[in-house]
Amino acid sequence: MKMMLKLKFAIITLLIIGSQSVMAQTKTVQGVITDPSGFPLPGASVNVEGSKNSASTDFDGKYSLKGVNPTDKITFSYVGLVSQTITVGTRATIDVVLALSTQSLSEVVVAYGTQKRAKVTGAISTVSSKDIAAVPITNAESALQGRAAGVTVVNGAPGSSPTVSIRGLSTMGNSAPLYVIDGVLTGNLSGLSPNDIESISVLKDASTTALYGSKAFNGVIVVTTKKGKKGPGQLNFSTYVGGQTVTKRYDVLNTQQYLQYAKDLGSDLTARAAEFGNINTNWQDQIFQTGLMQDYNLSFSNGTETSTSRYSAEYMKQEGAIINTGFERYSFRANNTQDIGKLRVGSNIGVSFSTTNPERSSGGRTLLEHAIKMAPYFPIYNTNNLGGYQGPSAVDGNDAENPVRVANLGYQKINGLSIIGNIFAELELYKGLKFRSQVSLDYYTSKDHTFIPSFQDGSYHKQAFSTTNETNGQGQTIVFDNSLTYKTTIAGKHNLEVLGVITKIDGKSQTLAAGSRYSISDDIDQLRYNEGSLGSANYVEKNIGYIARINYDYNDKYLLAVSGRRDASSRFGANNRWGNFYSVAVGWNIAKEDFMENSVFSTLKLRASTGTTGNDRIDNYQYSATLIANYNYPIGGANAPGVSLGVASNPNLKWESKLDRNIGLDFGLFEDKFTGSFEYFNNKSSDILFAVPLPASVGSAGGGTQIQNIADVKVSGFEISLGYNDRKGDFTWSAVANLGTSKNEVTALAPGVTSVLGGPTPRAGLENFSRLEVGQPLFYFYGYQTNGIYQNQAEVDAVFGPGQTTIKPGDIKIVDRDGNKVINSNDKTNIGNPYPDFTYGLNLSAAYKNFDFNCFITGVQGNDIYNANTFDLKGMNRLFNASTAVLDRAIVVNGVVTNPSATLPRAQGADINWSSANQRYIEDGSYTRLKNVALGYTFSGDAFKAYFSKIRFYVSGQNLVTITKYDGLDPEIARADANANSAGIDLGRYPQPKSVIFGLDVTF
Repeated sequence: MKMMLKLKFAIITLLIIGSQSVMAQTKTVQGVITDPSGFPLPGASVNVEGSKNSASTDFDGKYSLKGVNPTDKITFSYVGLVSQTITVGTRATIDVVLALSTQSLSEVVVAYGTQKRAKVTGAISTVSSKDIAAVPITNAESALQGRAAGVTVVNGAPGSSPTVSIRGLSTMGNSAPLYVIDGVLTGNLSGLSPNDIESISVLKDASTTALYGSKAFNGVIVVTTKKGKKGPGQLNFSTYVGGQTVTKRYDVLNTQQYLQYAKDLGSDLTARAAEFGNINTNWQDQIFQTGLMQDYNLSFSNGTETSTSRYSAEYMKQEGAIINTGFERYSFRANNTQDIGKLRVGSNIGVSFSTTNPERSSGGRTLLEHAIKMAPYFPIYNTNNLGGYQGPSAVDGNDAENPVRVANLGYQKINGLSIIGNIFAELELYKGLKFRSQVSLDYYTSKDHTFIPSFQDGSYHKQAFSTTNETNGQGQTIVFDNSLTYKTTIAGKHNLEVLGVITKIDGKSQTLAAGSRYSISDDIDQLRYNEGSLGSANYVEKNIGYIARINYDYNDKYLLAVSGRRDASSRFGANNRWGNFYSVAVGWNIAKEDFMENSVFSTLKLRASTGTTGNDRIDNYQYSATLIANYNYPIGGANAPGVSLGVASNPNLKWESKLDRNIGLDFGLFEDKFTGSFEYFNNKSSDILFAVPLPASVGSAGGGTQIQNIADVKVSGFEISLGYNDRKGDFTWSAVANLGTSKNEVTALAPGVTSVLGGPTPRAGLENFSRLEVGQPLFYFYGYQTNGIYQNQAEVDAVFGPGQTTIKPGDIKIVDRDGNKVINSNDKTNIGNPYPDFTYGLNLSAAYKNFDFNCFITGVQGNDIYNANTFDLKGMNRLFNASTAVLDRAIVVNGVVTNPSATLPRAQGADINWSSANQRYIEDGSYTRLKNVALGYTFSGDAFKAYFSKIRFYVSGQNLVTITKYDGLDPEIARADANANSAGIDLGRYPQPKSVIFGLDVTF
């Protein structure tokens, strides 16, 4: 009996112990996941290794995971942060702080690698994926606008690359920075989806750019794309849709006002207007539209202990704010890495297909110029005319073209293919010693096809045949990089990194242009031999560089970085093909000193750098002579075909070089709650390359040039960045502000060169108005100062003397600066500076529970714009539609101005009123713009957690408010064309539209 009781007791005891063991194996683990600043991470993944048991965090970063065993390992992961794997053990609560990954802001991407921010000695600004995602953009360059001190970004038409400038203008040719995407050197970011970007680093001084050699003269923008992360797979989908429009218009004459104005100029068009029914067409309203914008992006990423991968696809379509303009892009990206023992191999490949419908022009005039000049009494359409549009005839005295016909009749499409990517292998040869070999490809094709059928709007504008023109281009750049890197720490405090690289660049390109006419039918859009034209061109470019860099620091306190590069470029002749560049930088992490212990400073670093970079960004083969064909010579009373000198040879052409000097201070207070940096730079560019016009006496047919090393330029300025982060409580907010200044001055010109005129001649008869001169900014605005209007003949005679001039009352007073009673080029002076005194940006972000808010403001101050549209609207040299301001022009009766308060001269007055470059066309280009404002909401609750890690809806507006004194449609002006000598000139550029979009972000 006793034995039976003992056996029952033993069995019960075992059952109790067993049940406790089973209970212990199925406990619930919970906790909170945050980033290093304590900010909760919604949508973070929590996964038990080797099982399907998983969960994700809610908006407050909280998670709960049931059925967990003490021996289980849980992996905590979040995109952009380092995953952690923790063994459960006896804990029921596990709070996790995920560290920033090497692609986060704790490390900065530099040339050929990354570097801890605390050890950076050069000038670098960084924009994170979070900042990029805050503003829906179609091109990645726009993410930098107002977010990086010293970086100026001006956007253009859909599909065009923005004009980007780093620390002002240091050269007179190609001033665009170098772009590097995952180590691939390229010219822009047009084929890259902003959704694929992890971070953007802007390298500004020689310490950070010298390793890129000749390509880095204008600074470097290094883009790191998103990679796969270790942990469970994550699927993301994002989309937005909205509309964009231009609301501002030039105030021009209506039909009634125009008819009276024409009568004042000697043309009675009353009967002509009656032919069309006395209508009133606002041509600006006809060329502007509300364009639809839409974007769809899908990505998947995952990773194991030995491999990572991320795949993405995007479709984006943007209808322009101007009729028949737009941009469409399909882009795909695949990033992979695989570890095989001590060998890591990987690839980063991006492919994009695009179609651009550019803004069309005709007769050397932009669409906007036609719209503001066109008479308002014309209808848009006329079915009796060939082509179906109405335009002017000789009786109208106005040769502007119907802008709707220019935009819509026929079509122009530019189809592009871009492949940018690399493959690499990295092998650890010895502890700390790695060899890396990489091959990069930048490949593109372009097909620009234009078809215009026959038409006749009136007697001025007609075409009795259809035309087809096509230009096909193809190019590629292959870069071979082989590098050795050695990292070691000696005695626990001496940290050393040595890098050696050999890089070789092979580039080639070819274009084929053809055109033809077809007089039989408008239905045939094909090239043909008869009545055709054909031309082609190609080039080969080669560079080779030898690179070395040493980074040393003592106990993370005292920093030293030294680099050197020797480059050879095929763009120079044998005399000066090689160039040498270097940099030296030092830094002092003051916050790490013992005497700073327990201070309010979490970061305090002083740094300085100096070094050189080179520039070879000129056309290929400029060191040798070229010829202009199809030039006719008069021989024996008849034209004889021949050739003329195009580009004159210059075998002594040499590298343009720049000496950079930079001093910076970085600081952070109270665990980097307050952050900031101050920079001062003083750079000098020497032997600047420029195409100097050739005189006819050397045998040039006109328009011939010679590339010369012509000038030296000094550029200096300050940059300030300040930030604040409050990440505690239900309400959190942050503010980041930056300001950058840049001043350039020509310090020397080549012997025999006193000045160079530049800038496009935008209108017939209007002078060039940009000038290069020692002591002045690069291509400042050069012309006459004005001082009101002559009120009577006595005022004219007091300046010029009786009978000494064709100027009459009602004409502009040109300031006689030398007082010799003669107005000529000696009286011209500096009338404006196209470069701003400073640029700035302010980014405000806030979150309250499930709501998030972002407001982004950017602007420029102190720049001038040469508004060439003023010439069209207020020139009054001939009959075109004009600004309503001409109604208050000077009226002269019997040699006296009857309205002395008039600010515009008389109509059809002296040539100097309209043809000369003068202050009439100069306007203040300063502006402040609400670039983006967005409000979002992230859904939470058990109903959403079952299917989504994150689901967020938002509404966003761009360019909604602009404060400016500029009379043009948009003060965001870079230059009239690709040349630096046209800076600040508005020829009727594509204005930035206002837009409102609705978006959705989903993570599964």
